[in-house]
Amino acid sequence: MSSAPRAENQDIAQRLREGADLFEAQGANPFRIGAYRKAADTIAALPEDLRAIFEAHGLPGLDAIPNVGPGIAGAIAEMLTSGSWSQLDRLRGTIDAVRLFRTIPGVGTQLAERLHEHLGVDTLEALEVAGHEGRLATVPGVGPRRAAAIRDSLTAMLDRSRRRRRGPVPPPGVEPGVSLLLEVDRRYRDEAAAGKLPTIAPRRFNPQGRAWLPVLHASIDGWHVTALYSNTARAHELDRVFDWVVIYFHRDAQPELQRTVVTEMRGALAGRRVVRGREAECRAWYFSQPEAAR
Repeated sequence: MSSAPRAENQDIAQRLREGADLFEAQGANPFRIGAYRKAADTIAALPEDLRAIFEAHGLPGLDAIPNVGPGIAGAIAEMLTSGSWSQLDRLRGTIDAVRLFRTIPGVGTQLAERLHEHLGVDTLEALEVAGHEGRLATVPGVGPRRAAAIRDSLTAMLDRSRRRRRGPVPPPGVEPGVSLLLEVDRRYRDEAAAGKLPTIAPRRFNPQGRAWLPVLHASIDGWHVTALYSNTARAHELDRVFDWVVIYFHRDAQPELQRTVVTEMRGALAGRRVVRGREAECRAWYFSQPEAAR
């Protein structure tokens, strides 16, 4: 095999370097930044074609490359299969959930917009979790039958992607405990209010291109987390931008998922912060922690 640099390898290496630079600018863990840079250097010098390795050996083949662990292997696989890297789009402030959801059979632009705005998710994996939890049927204009059809189409898409990766796939729904998510939410809001966090300029709802959106990157108990305020049309419409906090999380061998933390407006938890879709767990946690901060 020729030792000449591979164009696709170079493109992926450049994206990993950009990701490392953005992580650094946004205050991420130095070890995480260094890992991305080492992987980028290795891939830039790799004589083999990444795509050929992936097609022959799947995710384990990418993971076996020196300086490429499971998390970065997953990022490379996403770039090879979809042409994009959702984490990089988020770091840039340019993630486009509507375009992504339109790739699901039977989902057009208007429905993709409703899925994104009503559920507050922007990845296929997070949308899959919402489907398993029954939240798809709550989207206006969807209902149980259409929700089932979307869920089936989405599952088929993700199953094809997982088969191509040929690596171990954790069961859907493996997430941090609500106590960790609530702690990340508290830390994010406190540090954002104190002006301690770096900010990014999101593409949506930002005609002046101002860097106003605080971002937190952290590694806690083996989880890599990113937290941002919800910059969605629904959050702006309801004046909840600075109340709804979106938390993305993953462990090295798992796909990234997300949850939104909000202030509960009614019921026994009124005034307390809760994780959407995991309200019962939050209730149990608060009742076990009577002094938990509101």
